Amino acid sequence: MSDSPAVELGRLLRQLREFLAYQGRLGWLGVSAAGAPGTATACGEEAPAPAPRRPTLEEIRAEMGDCRRCKLWRTRTHLVFGEGSPTAALMFIGEGPGAEEDLQGRPFVGPAGQLLNNLLTKLGLRREEVYIANVVKSRPPGNREPEPDEIAACLPFLKKQIEAIQPRVIVTLGRVAAQALLDTATPLTKLRGTWQRYQGIPVMPTFHPSYLLRFPRERFKTWEDMQKVMEFLARHE
Repeated sequence: MSDSPAVELGRLLRQLREFLAYQGRLGWLGVSAAGAPGTATACGEEAPAPAPRRPTLEEIRAEMGDCRRCKLWRTRTHLVFGEGSPTAALMFIGEGPGAEEDLQGRPFVGPAGQLLNNLLTKLGLRREEVYIANVVKSRPPGNREPEPDEIAACLPFLKKQIEAIQPRVIVTLGRVAAQALLDTATPLTKLRGTWQRYQGIPVMPTFHPSYLLRFPRERFKTWEDMQKVMEFLARHE
């Protein structure tokens, strides 16, 4: 008397599992040693997991909202997120908004911003081609330097901006930006003009434009730093 269909199906499944286990022990592609189909590639290697999706600048800005993560929100007029190309090869990072930036909600639009614009023009660049941001997004009262707790609250958003843009080079403007991004206490005088790294991205620390307004004779040093940056970008197009 023949077996019932259910018994016959069970026997076939056992035989199939035994066959797959045997093929796995032999090293056949696409079959694991346990007898289950794997995710092997044509070379017998496991296929890599898909890379996580990078956040967009719009999503990061939405996450910040009307940010009150530090005390600077009490005295600001506008949050200054950043502006420029979302696919910029070159990203500039300053320390924080000044008075004019606070009024307009845009980075580097005061006297220091005009100097930065002039530098970009001499380099053959437009603001729309680069991305400009700050370590903190709200103006510190009286243009004082951002305090450690304020930097700690804002730095994760700057890092997300970098992740979203994936620039080929970052230029930090001033001591605060360089030390915050690179997580170092090394003086700017030792960092300036020397290549650093952030998450594999080349970083060129240089003077802040506001410093160059006070000490014009130092401008040639920033020009030299930017020549290194432009040479690097030309070699790695």
